[in-house]
Amino acid sequence: MANILDPMDIKQIFSLHRDGLSNRKIGAVLGISRNTVNQYISWLAASDYEVDEVLSLTSVKLRELFPSRTTIKNDRFDALMRYFDQGKAARNHPGFTFLHHYEEYRQLVDSPYSYTQFMEHYHRKYPREEGSMKLEHLPGHEVFIDFAGTKIEVVDRDTGEVKKAEVFVSVLPFSLFTYVEACWSQKREDLVHCMNNMMWFFGGVPRAVVSDNLKSAVSRASKYEPEINRSLKDFARHYDCVINPTRAYSPQDKALVENAVQLSYQRIYYPLREMTFFSIHDLNREIRRLLENYNNMLFQRKEASRRELFQSMERECLKPLPTGIYQLKDYTRAKVQKIGYVYFSPDKSYYSVPYRYIGKSTQIHYTRDTVEVYHYHERIALHKRNGAKGCYNTNREHLSSTHKKYLDWSPDYFKKQAAPLGSNVATCISELFIESDYPETAYKRAQGIIKLAKLYGRERLDSACGRAIYAKAISYRRIRNILENNLDKVTPEELDKKESHIPDHENIRGASTYQ
Repeated sequence: MANILDPMDIKQIFSLHRDGLSNRKIGAVLGISRNTVNQYISWLAASDYEVDEVLSLTSVKLRELFPSRTTIKNDRFDALMRYFDQGKAARNHPGFTFLHHYEEYRQLVDSPYSYTQFMEHYHRKYPREEGSMKLEHLPGHEVFIDFAGTKIEVVDRDTGEVKKAEVFVSVLPFSLFTYVEACWSQKREDLVHCMNNMMWFFGGVPRAVVSDNLKSAVSRASKYEPEINRSLKDFARHYDCVINPTRAYSPQDKALVENAVQLSYQRIYYPLREMTFFSIHDLNREIRRLLENYNNMLFQRKEASRRELFQSMERECLKPLPTGIYQLKDYTRAKVQKIGYVYFSPDKSYYSVPYRYIGKSTQIHYTRDTVEVYHYHERIALHKRNGAKGCYNTNREHLSSTHKKYLDWSPDYFKKQAAPLGSNVATCISELFIESDYPETAYKRAQGIIKLAKLYGRERLDSACGRAIYAKAISYRRIRNILENNLDKVTPEELDKKESHIPDHENIRGASTYQ
């Protein structure tokens, strides 16, 4: 299946082009066809944008300007390479002949090469004599990273449990300036943490990070076109560099870092062999001390140390560091609920988005400090991450006018609403909140009383509230009954003077009898 260039890959093409790399070199570094690189560079030249302006564009805008292209190279050549890969083991079988396999190849493909080209490509892919070459490394061009095979023990002071820490090793191949750090695992979080510290230890950024085919860095290993995971692509964008995994089963591609690992066994592991560490912090502090001495040791033939070569020749070739360290991003998906929030499953909490996206599917990008919500590659919400579980994190600008009004509800809000309707109405509203242990329970009653002014007018409502205060019967239902029965038009004194509907009788005693 064809691989489509994503916006990160396109930006890396332009970033390397800005740094002066040829199109052929860019294709080799990124594992992309040179023709594809040529096409994107020609599109850039034809556009009205400078490179820096293109690198600052959003993914949506970038896709509009530069359509995605496949990274698959010539189909005819690819079919031949796949056939070679399948039949490589048969060469050692008795009776093997190239002619037999060429005839088999012709039957399998639609557009076969000639026999001469078949043999030419075979010998290019599998040369008769494979030798190694001395690679010349440019200052500041790349950094090699790897994990050591041997771990270092760390003892839990409280339980006595022995844990084994991984050791991250990186080296700048020109000066051989080395960085070493212990971490708990080779997982993505620890790898990114170590790479962050590495960049700030060097004080600059090389153009490429050459990694092994680690699971935490490479989603799908391939000899020709490995797939970098999204977090490492984000890391590369943050530091304006590229991730370039070595070829699978090709240890010669990372010989320098393998050698650095071996030297770390001698210069760091061996002095630590009789020491006991109770935290990874203590272990890294001792590693830093030994690493200082290691980088200061003189080469026997160069009459200079790694640090001297780095400071005098390589440091100035590194790109400047960005404003802050890269924070690892993770991703999850969520649908916008009817209340206008997305459910953030890692913290079991909720974050608001603009109400017009209700019912839409979104992708959430989150770091340790922030939560970003995207809809079709467009960011629609940004929140500071709140680790409290079950909480609702709200941006008032995301709410509809009705919801904004609801958020304004408070005892003071309803007191201000009641004040223009009369002193008795204001007193009733105040009494409602005094009698309620939980103010929110009085919101609807207060709202109901205030709305009676629209049906009966301010004067009648104020009079009805006065009667409710006199009778010490303040509630929405009592005040509504007073208005419905026109009792607000009768003063309390007049009501007391009214004759009773019970006729006088000698057997009926008054209230004074019971005092």
